[in-house]
Amino acid sequence: MSVTPIRTQTLSLPNILTYGRIAAVPALVACLYFLKGDAARWSAFALFVAAGITDWLDGYLARAWEQQSTLGAMLDPIADKLLVGAVLMMLTHDGTISGMSIWAAIIILCREILVSGLREFLAGLNVKVRVSVLAKWKTTVQLVALAVLLAAPALAKKLPLAEDLGIVLLWIAAILTLWTGYDYLKAGIRSAIEH
Repeated sequence: MSVTPIRTQTLSLPNILTYGRIAAVPALVACLYFLKGDAARWSAFALFVAAGITDWLDGYLARAWEQQSTLGAMLDPIADKLLVGAVLMMLTHDGTISGMSIWAAIIILCREILVSGLREFLAGLNVKVRVSVLAKWKTTVQLVALAVLLAAPALAKKLPLAEDLGIVLLWIAAILTLWTGYDYLKAGIRSAIEH
């Protein structure tokens, strides 16, 4: 059995894409915080879409090229949570997400923290919880909702309902988040009782 050197794993293309997604977080926040108007929104939108594409691409390439690594498995969900959390906070900060819709953002953030804690706990028990198809749909709806909300103010004149669509999608993502979060919690409790 051959062992891939750690340096090679660290600098594999899938891991480099994950590093890029992590680096996109402060750049995206800077766009929304320091820039104003449509330029800020389109820049943030472009970074977010690029990061979303790398989320899919790094996993695909890691499997296709057999470059899956422990480092990649650790950093990939961290990059996802940093990206989603930062965008939710910035959209709440600028008022794109406001009123009752803040609860959708809170639900999504709480679930992300809960699942991270559960995964860490279950890893200590050598228990793996597979990502369900529903959880993948949740992620897709969540990313589309955030992309729409990032672009909505810049699209307001041409597509006045873009922000409403983004909020509806955010609530759908929050409902799926509750559902999939419950599934993870149930699996975690069952594993804790069995061990």
